[in-house]
Amino acid sequence: MIDLVTGGAGFIGSHLVDRLLAHGGSVRVMEHPNARVDHLPLDRIELVRGDIRQADAVRQATRGCRHVYHLAADPNLWRRDRAGFDAINHQGAVQVMRTALDQGAERVLFTSTESILTSPGRLGGAVEHARFQERDMLGPYCLSKFRGERAALQLAEQGAPVLVCSPTLPVGPGDRRQTPPTRMALAFARGAMPAYLDCRFNLIDARDAAEGLHRAIQVGRPGVRYLVGAHNTRLIEWLTLLGEVMGRTPPRLQVPYPLALAVGWCSERWSDLVTHRPPLATVTGVRLTRRSMHFDPTASLAELGLSPRPLHQSAADAVAWYRRQGWLGPANHAGCDGASAP
Repeated sequence: MIDLVTGGAGFIGSHLVDRLLAHGGSVRVMEHPNARVDHLPLDRIELVRGDIRQADAVRQATRGCRHVYHLAADPNLWRRDRAGFDAINHQGAVQVMRTALDQGAERVLFTSTESILTSPGRLGGAVEHARFQERDMLGPYCLSKFRGERAALQLAEQGAPVLVCSPTLPVGPGDRRQTPPTRMALAFARGAMPAYLDCRFNLIDARDAAEGLHRAIQVGRPGVRYLVGAHNTRLIEWLTLLGEVMGRTPPRLQVPYPLALAVGWCSERWSDLVTHRPPLATVTGVRLTRRSMHFDPTASLAELGLSPRPLHQSAADAVAWYRRQGWLGPANHAGCDGASAP
């Protein structure tokens, strides 16, 4: 029997593929036709090129699969075609889950996101059984992921073997597509981050997030949202940790929220009308900083038997990996030379 990973070339997905292979599994990866896949062990996996919005491609990918890990999504907070968020993150996810079940999959895992686990006045905490409303969502990305998760939980309530995992912000080595945390780290490393916006979030190493998904599909219970998270921290604390590895001083200036919101609005308009490229800042990203992204993953970690690595190790491994990719200059700090390999 084959295990399918949609989005298997992504940050968490590629680590999950490695994890499944290390356990002797037969792995199939479904990736978008335009996605880069040369970093995957193509001689050891089966690769299916296709779009999760295409029914035929999804049927081909899910045929004969025992476990289906659905990670494929548009993870950005901005896209020029806003309707694409729902088409991919909601409707595409439903198509993958239902098709996999129709073709006899024993278990299907929907990968959600921590950015939908907030509401006005909520201060984080445990979220395994918490329920939210559409009115709590900030922006089209969060709304689309919320609708995808709600569909997964509804399937579980109807008796389907569908599980939900919500990784928090992934960091560490292997982020070839440069998700927002990596882009921020690289901007800081290059001296292009003179100020910061105060925010609170939860970080987990992408390798530990992949391990959490693997364990969840083995021992998790349908209907429970497993929070695959680790370290509550603030942005300035994460930048300080990165700075210790890179040999850089973290920024001292803090951007006022109203100014950041104005920059986000102007950046999005400029991207919409002129560049058609991701903006410098997004309105959704700025608005999320007003909510607490600190969570308590204790119950999920205990049930999954997951022990995430220290955050300083993730920082050191990430910087060492950035340097090997040629994204940074030569090492100028002992911490870089001594960083462990991923």
